[in-house]
Amino acid sequence: LAGGIILGVALWLRHDSQTTNILYLQLGDKQAPNTFYVGIYILIAVGAVMMFVGFLGCYGAIQESQCLLGTFFTCLVILFACEVAAGIWGFVNKDQIAKDVKQFYDQAFQQALMAESETNNAKAVVKTFHETLDCCGPDNAIGAVTPLWREDLCPKKSSILKNILESSNCHKKIDELFSGKLYLIGIAAIVVAVIMIFEMILSMVLCCGIRNSSVY
Repeated sequence: LAGGIILGVALWLRHDSQTTNILYLQLGDKQAPNTFYVGIYILIAVGAVMMFVGFLGCYGAIQESQCLLGTFFTCLVILFACEVAAGIWGFVNKDQIAKDVKQFYDQAFQQALMAESETNNAKAVVKTFHETLDCCGPDNAIGAVTPLWREDLCPKKSSILKNILESSNCHKKIDELFSGKLYLIGIAAIVVAVIMIFEMILSMVLCCGIRNSSVY
């Protein structure tokens, strides 16, 4: 059940419309940073393996097989070690993910401002950011006045005044997007880690109980 929940959460994050719209963008030959998806793929793999290992543990308990329960315990130890390693990696890189995406957006925004053609790729990238995150402009003076003189790049509001008052800079929106997603991943990882610890303890107790009872 825990494996299924983790797999479901990971697949939802992987196919979330906001992240997929942004992280599948391409600016010329440069692809949007996909560091975020590394953590998602780790979660998907852990969830799928947990489901298989969980079945192994259940079958081992029903059959009262020390071999299967020992294999179950070993798999859990390996999964737990992988999860701790992934957690450390995620904590170290959590700020880098948003930073890379903001840099990608800034490059697209600068190119969009200088572009003359309406079919320019940079304009399409910037518009996708603005429409997906409901924001306009980077975190600087140029970004603050962008809704005034570049309405073609910003989400359409009912009036220019409303456009200025309601538009938030995209740096802030990018931070909010990824911090919220990473927070959810962190909660899921902690829940799984706690479940794994209990599973390891209980599997060893059961394995020892089967071994001792077989003497008689």
